[in-house]
Amino acid sequence: MAGHTDQYRLPTNVKPTHYDLAVKTDLEDLKFEGFVKISLDVKEETSKVVLNVSELELGNVLVWCDALDKEQAPVNSHFDSVSERVVYELKSPLPTGSKAVVKIGFSGKLTGSMMGYYRSSWTKDGKTNFYALTQFEPTAARRAFPSLDEPLLKATFDITLISRTSTTSLSNMPAISETTYSQGYDTSDELLPLISGLPENGQWKITKFETTPPMSTYIVAYANGEFAYLEKSVVLPLSGKTVPLRIYATADIIHQAQFALDVKAAVLPLYEKVFDVGYPLPKLDTLVVCAMENWGLITGRTSALLLDPKNADLQAKKQVATTQSHEVAHMWFGNITTMEWWNYLYLNEGIIMVFPEWRVDSEFICDHLNKALALDSKYSSHPIEVECPDANHINQIFDSLSYSKAASVLRMLSNYVGEDKFLHGVSLYLKKKLYGNSVTNDLWEGITKATGVDITKMMDNWISKIGYPVLTVTENNNGIFVRQDRFLEIGLADEKDNQTIWNVPLSILVIDENGKTSIDRTVVLQERENFIPLDTNKPYKLNAGTTGVYRVLYTSDRLKRIAVEAAKTDSVFSLNDRIGLVYDAMAVSKAGLAKLSSALTLIDILRNEKEYLVWSGISDNLRDLVSTWWEHEDIVDQLNAFRRALFVPIVKQLGFDYSNSEPTEVTELRTCAISQAAAACDEGVITELKKRFHHYMKTGDDSQIPADLQRIIYAVATRHGGREEYEAVVQIHDMAKTPTSRIAAIHAMGAPESADLLEETFKFMETKAKNQDIVYFFRGLSTNFKARRLLAKYFMDEYNNLYKRFEGNFNLQYLVSFSMGALSSPEDLTMINTFFKDKDTSKYNQSLAQAEDTIRAKIGFVERSTGDLANWLSEWKKRETL
Repeated sequence: MAGHTDQYRLPTNVKPTHYDLAVKTDLEDLKFEGFVKISLDVKEETSKVVLNVSELELGNVLVWCDALDKEQAPVNSHFDSVSERVVYELKSPLPTGSKAVVKIGFSGKLTGSMMGYYRSSWTKDGKTNFYALTQFEPTAARRAFPSLDEPLLKATFDITLISRTSTTSLSNMPAISETTYSQGYDTSDELLPLISGLPENGQWKITKFETTPPMSTYIVAYANGEFAYLEKSVVLPLSGKTVPLRIYATADIIHQAQFALDVKAAVLPLYEKVFDVGYPLPKLDTLVVCAMENWGLITGRTSALLLDPKNADLQAKKQVATTQSHEVAHMWFGNITTMEWWNYLYLNEGIIMVFPEWRVDSEFICDHLNKALALDSKYSSHPIEVECPDANHINQIFDSLSYSKAASVLRMLSNYVGEDKFLHGVSLYLKKKLYGNSVTNDLWEGITKATGVDITKMMDNWISKIGYPVLTVTENNNGIFVRQDRFLEIGLADEKDNQTIWNVPLSILVIDENGKTSIDRTVVLQERENFIPLDTNKPYKLNAGTTGVYRVLYTSDRLKRIAVEAAKTDSVFSLNDRIGLVYDAMAVSKAGLAKLSSALTLIDILRNEKEYLVWSGISDNLRDLVSTWWEHEDIVDQLNAFRRALFVPIVKQLGFDYSNSEPTEVTELRTCAISQAAAACDEGVITELKKRFHHYMKTGDDSQIPADLQRIIYAVATRHGGREEYEAVVQIHDMAKTPTSRIAAIHAMGAPESADLLEETFKFMETKAKNQDIVYFFRGLSTNFKARRLLAKYFMDEYNNLYKRFEGNFNLQYLVSFSMGALSSPEDLTMINTFFKDKDTSKYNQSLAQAEDTIRAKIGFVERSTGDLANWLSEWKKRETL
């Protein structure tokens, strides 16, 4: 086939320039019909036209060509369901340089697949109502209309939606006309099949939208349903134009959308100013459904965009702000400038997480950097820039490496070259690639121009190679030796897997003879090992500010000296430094590069820490230890005693009640401490939380359940209660006031220790749970030690049903991860290998490999460190009782 260079990519012999797309939505019969005209530039002569199609019924096809001055029907067609392509063979070839138009009718069902053009539902006056919306990223536009569904193949779109008059139709651009259909309506011939059967009684309407800028198919969007909206407008700083902003949702929840609208209004002008590139569209809407950065019509899940304005927990506010900010930034990264192919997904996803709100530079370490480092320390990891030949590969790379590691690497680069120069380079990149497609070198070129640094040389291995280094630091009287090796959660990589030499910005913090702190950001480790002169009699630390994407391994003596300095109220080590120390110490001990007792000593020394984010890192790591030794009852009991000793004093200091006037750090620290004390089975905390839930059960008054404590109170109620508490939580789920309370109830339904109640949760998942909520059920069950093996068995018993239910979207890989990744024995590995050996794992093979790696790491950790852990806990207990 002419122009065909890759079996997984469309031929390059034609390029789309414009789509005329009309879609009729029937929300009663739950189906849609459409007609599309695709205008093509013919780059090479061809007698075949290849389009992406999936899950559609196709009608008649005609192909017009200006050079031939005629319209022809294909003489043959072939459909391949695996590649999701249809090939139309023409009798008369399309000449090079000509222009062609492909006309196709199509139809499909509005299913609950959460991909393509699909349906969702809501309840009004006890009746189920439906609305329809699109989710096309990465490869699902082809499920909604025949298209050339690749990000490089940008085109403009004219979209027309035909719907009932009682509904609202939305798309990327503003509507330019909306006409009620009646007898004598003047329409194009192509629309006649879509409207010919409509009643002429004013019950249907035709909505036409403005032409879009050139855009990739995956960010095309439209929706239809009974939506309400909130609105405001902003004046943009570069153009001075006023842009209307709306947020749409169903009428029952629209009152919870104001905060998300306010965030959008705050960040849109900010991003335009920071990027120095104007926002080009005439409006920006948000529809509350599932998160997607469609140009001009952002969509987002209820849990990501809604909150109760009178009783919102802080984490919900952060979730809404982060999601909305993230999707608005995509208006530039991904929409104005789009990656050439999915290999470069991080160019869309990585940059947009660099910018802060709520001390996010510090939160970033907990939320993104360490999440990325944990995943990238597995053998089954992948480079940031990864080959994505087909849809099964593409769907699996929307992970912490494409998002969090990419953002972490760019944060490291920004810190090295300076944030102002970095942002200027990003702006140069956007301006050069306006409405175009990009690859990695395009970004490096912009930052190189802004900084004068050879960014390609500096950053290539960080993007193109798997993994990251651990820096081993040893000392003599004159300075330190620093050596880099690839870090794995099971130890240092073997020689064959340890070939990469990264350019590592060391960011060395030192104290001079006058006691003044300074950070040298110029030193870069460009070889396997190097010697760096400094005074080792004074405090020092590599990776100052924890901006680097690597771990640091100190000797146990040096780590203890750093810990003592970090624990001082006037410590030279910043908040970011202390967070990084906790995560690094635990990671290198898990890998067997240091004793676990050394990391626990660090935590014990930091027990008077005041900052929430350090405590967040401590709680994360102690929770992971308990989860690793979950089948060693004596160890768990002792670890819980240690957790109680750390967190109960904070609970006693801060209490259980929240104030709107208190700092956010106090709110978060209280929530963290109460949650950890309850998880560690502190009787006083559990009694208080149960009392608050029982008050709600007796009175229906939930005023004693602060929003920030909903999740832990509900979980304590079902874990330490019985059927009455469980049924109360189910009722909360069914009648939830907010998305966060519904999700908290879901997690609590996975918390009981009773096998009978857990069985009811499994039945609930099958019969009542929405598809988009199943991941929350699995996550909650995976954290319950009594439910872990039941969850794995449930997944295996129900595999065929689960596969059919979720094969079309991202959820399947998460179900594999949650159901298998929490296990921890050699027998579990054998069971998993036996179960999956005859399964087609192509849609989730990456998450399965990661789950297996996680289990292997736990097995090694337990075998290697149980004795050391038991000894340290025993000695700690003796000290506590003195």
